[in-house]
Amino acid sequence: MALTVVIGGARSGKTGVAAGLAESSGREVVLIATGEARDEEMAERIRRHREARPETWETIEEPLDLEGSLSSVPAEACVVVDCLTLWVANLLDRGHPAAEIEDRGRAAAGIAAGRSGTTIAVTNEVGAGIVPVHPVARAFRDLHGRVNVDWSEAAERAVLVVAGRILPLQPPAVLADE
Repeated sequence: MALTVVIGGARSGKTGVAAGLAESSGREVVLIATGEARDEEMAERIRRHREARPETWETIEEPLDLEGSLSSVPAEACVVVDCLTLWVANLLDRGHPAAEIEDRGRAAAGIAAGRSGTTIAVTNEVGAGIVPVHPVARAFRDLHGRVNVDWSEAAERAVLVVAGRILPLQPPAVLADE
């Protein structure tokens, strides 16, 4: 079917947009959740996400092996990956080098795009703000931006979510065709 990338800022409504797309697919929905409850605030976020999720959805909580998780779901299911941002952060936090994360990101995007069922990937736009002061924050921003580009290039469609509204994102080739 199709890979859709849903990108936006924090609290922009990305997850709600992804959930709506998944529900409208008419398929079994499998959520791959990449978040980890490393502190009380994150535990509360995860709790709220779990409560908001339809009971009919299957959930795979996997912070690192996105490729394996994508490969393990039923071929015709609609998969929601929530989210690429935390997945990249989890890998970095465990000492994986940037080049490996980029390679794994491209591999996971290829698996997602090659599925016969729909895949919806949620990710944050982290490069639209100020340049971070700390080198680690800049490295994360740059790496995550490259992962987002790779996923968007693999996707049939990508949308930017702002205040709960979507803006379709067109590939550069669209401009060349004008």
